[in-house]
Amino acid sequence: MDEDFGKLVVRLTVGVLMLFHGVHKVLTGIDPIKHMIAAQGLPDWLSYGVYLGEVLGPVLVIIGLLSRVGGLLIVIDMIAAIALAVLNKEVGLLGLTNFGGYILELEAFFLFSGLAVVFLGAGRLSVGGVNGRWN
Repeated sequence: MDEDFGKLVVRLTVGVLMLFHGVHKVLTGIDPIKHMIAAQGLPDWLSYGVYLGEVLGPVLVIIGLLSRVGGLLIVIDMIAAIALAVLNKEVGLLGLTNFGGYILELEAFFLFSGLAVVFLGAGRLSVGGVNGRWN
């Protein structure tokens, strides 16, 4: 049961914290992301993928239904976010903040926490339970 509780803590932490970002984008729009994507010569419709990684993925992770898919959506979203930040020269891949922290630590946290959900699954304390390879 301790292992299942640990999985729940990881799921709720990454899911709820990422969902805040998604809700913000639902409420305020994704124009900044569209501009970053367009600056790379890519079609701006790709920016709508942010809703998959920051709304759908976290909801799946939080409730524990297809949680591995939700974790994967978060991972893909964070890889895209890191790539856009680096390609648009907003930050360097290995930069540090003025306080000595990793400049992309929030993105790294979400990426690796999402990856943990992909590998660990949801556990018994979830809607999907331990049944099914995507839970």
